[in-house]
Amino acid sequence: MELPRIVSVDDHVIEPAHLFETWLPAKYRDRGPRSLTAGIGELEYVGGAYRVTMDPDGPPTDWWVYEGLRFPYKRVIAAVGFSRDEMTLEGITREQMRRGCWDPKARLADMDLGHVEASLCFPTFPRFCGQTFAEARDKEVALACVRAYNDWMVEEWCGDSGGRLIPLCLIPLWDVELAVAEIRRNAARGVRAVTFSELPTYLGLPSIHSGYWDPFFAACEETGTVVCMHIGSSSQMPAASPDAPPAVQATLSFNNAMASMSDFLFSGVLVRFPHLKLAYSEGQMGWVPYALERADDVWREHRAWGGVRDLIPEPPSTYYYRQIYCCFFRDKHGIDSLDTVGRDNATFETDYPHVDSTWPHTKEVALDHVRGLDEETVHKLMRGNAIRMLGLDLDLDLAFDPDLDKPGS
Repeated sequence: MELPRIVSVDDHVIEPAHLFETWLPAKYRDRGPRSLTAGIGELEYVGGAYRVTMDPDGPPTDWWVYEGLRFPYKRVIAAVGFSRDEMTLEGITREQMRRGCWDPKARLADMDLGHVEASLCFPTFPRFCGQTFAEARDKEVALACVRAYNDWMVEEWCGDSGGRLIPLCLIPLWDVELAVAEIRRNAARGVRAVTFSELPTYLGLPSIHSGYWDPFFAACEETGTVVCMHIGSSSQMPAASPDAPPAVQATLSFNNAMASMSDFLFSGVLVRFPHLKLAYSEGQMGWVPYALERADDVWREHRAWGGVRDLIPEPPSTYYYRQIYCCFFRDKHGIDSLDTVGRDNATFETDYPHVDSTWPHTKEVALDHVRGLDEETVHKLMRGNAIRMLGLDLDLDLAFDPDLDKPGS
């Protein structure tokens, strides 16, 4: 099988040390994020959260320092190039990382090695939907940081990539009108994706049921901006026992995506904004069939008392198939359930450079999943659905690059 060149809808970028020094206006730089290298102390994992301190005698680590925050880069988020046993929670410097983590030209080269044509990258230091800036005390500086990050994302990270690096921007989560303005500012320069929290109430923000976010959703619908929600974008991952090891959290990582999708299906948001597009990133898709079945059953059997009789006029799955995209990279159960997941709703990701990443074996992993599917479906999963979702100016029919796919390349 000739596998189409992949459009990955979920990868990550490690921010370069010069980002805010270069892109933040000079008057804010002394109050904005600073990059430094310092030792790291022992990392603790307590109740689903990490605790870490600086230690002058600890291993050298690259940090961001911002207000009272000390944010270290760890191997698990810059894991490509390490063996599985080396992908730990230890600190890491950019010099120790594979250069493609933070350098756009090196990233393009690694994408070629991974059979990837285009990539949408989530932030690291700002966290998955910009929580770092939403939690800051000085909101004037925080707003400048959001805009500086977006300027860097559009003009530097993606600027010289020929459309292969796809811009994904932040919003100031603390003010919906400022968020609308940022959506419009970025849409005017071709941005068609924004990152948002899967469960904003977990961040102390209004829920999607409140109507507060409707101007944001309206602006996204009007500009064709996809609302991308990454697992963990609610600043917490599902956990079981407080003393459970991180492996439990990793196993349950899809749970917040499932909760978020149920929230949206019964919120009326997709009814009021029928052209709004939602994308769930790194949530996999094997859970989708039952979630839809249960939502439709609840709508049929329980709508009179369940608060949605007059809010949701059609079965909830109607809105999923019309407006929601999921993604996968290792999910054979999801592939087996593809007719229910939706052949037009599933997209592929590589998760570069995280510990879950399929790189550099992305092509082999993808082929192992799609072998036996018809050519049209394979094309949709690997690139077609992502191109349609994001409105990308890419060749929809590109399937094979002889220079990149020849043996030994």
